[in-house]
Amino acid sequence: MATVLVDAGPLVALIDRSDPHHRACRAALATIRDPLGTVWPAFTEAMYLLRSSADAQRALWDMINVGGVRFRELGHDDCPRMRELMWKYRDLPMDLADAALVRVAERERLRRVFTIDRHDFEIYRPHRLGRFEILP
Repeated sequence: MATVLVDAGPLVALIDRSDPHHRACRAALATIRDPLGTVWPAFTEAMYLLRSSADAQRALWDMINVGGVRFRELGHDDCPRMRELMWKYRDLPMDLADAALVRVAERERLRRVFTIDRHDFEIYRPHRLGRFEILP
């Protein structure tokens, strides 16, 4: 079963009911049947964005602990490509979380990404995959 990669935005929006993307992300989540995966940089970004609420941060940890979202490995061998991607898309600019998600997508041949950052993910072109399928 193919994994759907999850960016920081939906991780925050799913937890924070006041987030303007909350409803759209909840609706999109209800349609996803494949496992969800993220990377440590996206999780770290989401944790930072939820910093004003210990309860929200705890809910984010719960997503991981119950297996609703699984971490996709990043290793030393992924760093050169992430660096290359950040340089290639420096005009956006591409952040570390996006570079990590694109790298995992390339490595594992994953095309679907759950993000509210539609603008950037419509521009990114993972090597040998073409365009991302963006949810919601």
